[in-house]
Parts: sequence; C-alpha cells; structure tokens
Amino acid sequence: MDKILPIYGGQAVIEGVMMGGKHTTVTAVRRNDQSVTYFEVPKEEMRVLAPFRKIPVIRGIAAIIESSALGTKHLNYAAEVYDEDPNVIKKEETKKRFNLEAIIGLTALGILSFLFAKFVFTLVPAFAASLFEPVISGTVAQVLLEGFFKILLLVGYVYFVSLTPMMKRLFQYHGAEHKVINTFESGADLTVANVRKHSRLHYRCGSSYILFTAIISIILYFFVPAEPLTLRLLSRIALIPLDLGLAYEILRLTNKVRHIPVLKWLGYPGLWVQLLTTKEPDDQQIEIGIYAFKEMRRKEKDIEQNSHLYDKCSNFNGGECP
Repeated sequence: MDKILPIYGGQAVIEGVMMGGKHTTVTAVRRNDQSVTYFEVPKEEMRVLAPFRKIPVIRGIAAIIESSALGTKHLNYAAEVYDEDPNVIKKEETKKRFNLEAIIGLTALGILSFLFAKFVFTLVPAFAASLFEPVISGTVAQVLLEGFFKILLLVGYVYFVSLTPMMKRLFQYHGAEHKVINTFESGADLTVANVRKHSRLHYRCGSSYILFTAIISIILYFFVPAEPLTLRLLSRIALIPLDLGLAYEILRLTNKVRHIPVLKWLGYPGLWVQLLTTKEPDDQQIEIGIYAFKEMRRKEKDIEQNSHLYDKCSNFNGGECP
C-alpha cells in the first residue's frame, strides 16, 4: 500500500515562496543583499466560518476567504522585507507607521482589485456578447459567445501580465513552488538538481481554479435568462458565489482522480493555464522554494510534537505534567 503523504500547498510572493502545511505557513524571501529571511503565520481557522467548512460548495467560499486573508499577510511581509536593509535599525514610530500604511494600502488595493476583476471578467464578456446579438442571437449562441469572450479575456490578461519583468519573476517563483512540491510527492530528495527535473505544473494550483470558475460559469449561464441585458448582468453577479463554490469542488475532484488514467484528463485545462502562470525558475529561486518547504516541515513537526506532549500531559495530575 502506498504511503499517504500530507497535502502541502503554497504561493509565490515577491522574491520568495510561501509553503503551507496543516498547522502553519512559512515564507522564505531572498533580500536584495542575498540573505534569506523567514516569516511564519500559524493557521488559525476563522470561527465564524466553522459551520460552513464541511458543507459542499459553501466550504469553497470559506476556503477562499481564509486563504486570501492568509496570503495577504505573506505578500505584505515579502513586499516589506525585500528592499529592507537588515543592518539598519529603524525608529519604532517609523516602522509602526509604515506597517499601518502598508496594511491599509494592501487592504484597499485588495478590495478594489477584487471588485474590479469580478466586474471585468463577469460583466465585460456579457456586454461584449450582447453587441453581437443582431447577428448571433439565441440563448445558446449568446452564452457560448460570452464564454468565449470570458476565457479569451482571462487568458489574454494573464499572458500580457506575464510579459512584465516583475510578474515573470513572480511566475518563476510560482514554478519553483510547484517543482518543490512535486519533488516531495515523488519521494525524491529535495536538492536543486532533483527539483529542477520535475514539472512546474500541479493539479492543486489556484490557476486551475480560476479557469474552472470560467468554465463552470458558462454552464450555469444556460439556466438563467439572457434577456434583457440588465437582467443578464445582474444574474451573472448573483451566480458568482455558486460559481466559486462549484469550481472548488471540481478542483478537489481533479486532484483526487489525477492518478486514474481515464479521469486525469479532467485537470488538463487547468494545467494548460499554468503554462502561462508559471515559468521555469533558476537555481536560486529553486533554493528559496526548498528553504521555505523545509522550514515549514520543521515547524509542522515541532507543532505536532508539542501538541502530542500537551495531550500526554493533560492526562496527568489534573492537566499538569509530573
């Protein structure tokens, strides 16, 4: 029987990689001076979301909220420390003010980016398809045309963004993250040479999730009115939560069946998108991915050992160790 491996994930940050386990997440960032710094954020589930974590579809929304909140902390840290000189001691007031400004700025930017992306990738394709209604009419034709514009807009946006130097490096770190996890899951030692040989694509990637939301939304649109245009636009917005939840379930499914030859093709569309959202990393970027993964694994083991000790002690002397 094959050994069941723990499930790990992560994300790329500015000049670094975040790796996450069951209990904690760790980011490794290479500073401008080439030194490496680490940042740990324990996984703390939001209690308000607890009732929804086991409900299919709805649990996807809860997972998105929690992962977004966690990811923002790591992105904020990476943005702060990359240009920071570790040898310079800043005044506490300046540091606090900078942190506050960074948090407010990132929060505002995150909200605006989310709203902008949702409006663009949901409403623009619907409006564009309606412009062709005089020559391409009918619900089926309009939905298919809208879906075509949606996927075209998504793929085109990712492609042109990937051409910028900053995003290219971010996508290289994204590739490093995938390569490290693929190497671990293959059972090979985590060395630069071994990691370099593995694929930069992975079934559990969030890039796959984004494409699944686009595909599933097209299917959902067949079940709601397409006319008039105002009703179409409102229905598209109303379907966003359902779309996100269903895409989460599909992503889970494709990961579970990826080793079944007849079914592994279900994850191929997501892997194709990753050809755009990941790039081949260099050896230094692979090193950062390995550093983050090993540090995360070390923290995970420490937490599990301490947790075991706590459980063991709780059985002695009314909760105190002898």
